[in-house]
Formats: sequence, C-alpha cells, structure tokens
Amino acid sequence: MAGGWRATGKQVSAPLPLRDVHLPAAPGWWPPAPGWWLLAAAIAVALLLLALLRGRRRRRRQRWLALFDAALDATDTPAARIAAASELLRRAARRSAPQAVHLQGEQWLRFLDGRQGQTFSEGEGRLLLDGGYRRDVDAELAVRLCELARTRFLALMEARR
Repeated sequence: MAGGWRATGKQVSAPLPLRDVHLPAAPGWWPPAPGWWLLAAAIAVALLLLALLRGRRRRRRQRWLALFDAALDATDTPAARIAAASELLRRAARRSAPQAVHLQGEQWLRFLDGRQGQTFSEGEGRLLLDGGYRRDVDAELAVRLCELARTRFLALMEARR
C-alpha cells in the first residue's frame, strides 16, 4: 500500500480523529440491587423474631421463678419449704415427662438428677424423700436444697415433651 492507496484502488482519506476507548466507570455500591434489599429485609425480620422469642422465653422463665419463689415464701418452716419444693418439682415433672408422676424414692431422685450429675440421689437432694415430714430440718440444708430444686424446676419447665 504505497501512497495511501488500498488494494481496491481508492485513496484513503486522512485518519479520523478517534479517541482511545474508555471503559465506563464501575457501578456504585449505592443504591444496592433489589436482591440485597430483600436479603436485608429478611435478616431484619429474622432478628426481630429472634428478639421477640427471647423476650417471650425470658418473661415465661421469670413467671416460673416467681411462682416457685412465691410458693416457698408462703411457708414458715424449713420442712414446709421442702414439701413445697417437692410439690413444685412433681408438677414440673408431670409437665415435661408424664411418666415421672409414678416414680418414688430412689427412682424419683435419679429422675431429678437427669444428666446433670447426682446431686439429688447422692447429695442434698436426698432430703426431698423425707425432709417434708421431719420435725427438725437444718435450715441451711433446706436453703441449699431449695436452690437446687429451683434450678431443676426451671430445667423441667423448659424441657420439651
């Protein structure tokens, strides 16, 4: 191609004043695509539901603790406190495991132990068997038993059937 001639025999005009190709700017991050809005809304709804369920569970737990504490506060002797704690444990056991109503003695204590050790069958929990019928019960031992019973009461009330 000499002298600006093409193979077709026509002369090519002067080069066109073309600029370099520029890439468009990267898309901005705001506003996000509709899918991101949907994801954000789903996460917000999930967090709201989680907060509502936790609040509901906390209020229910507080009601159960208030019930337990009110029943124990209505008693005047350590033996009566033990009897009240035993009755509440029976109620909670009936709610979570109906077959536990028929358990007595060592079987009842092993049921109360659950998977948490042997605090009822070999520890202070043994006082549940006859502590409610004794004339003299050590007040400190009754307090420790009631704390243990309170914890187990909550666990039984929260248990699923």
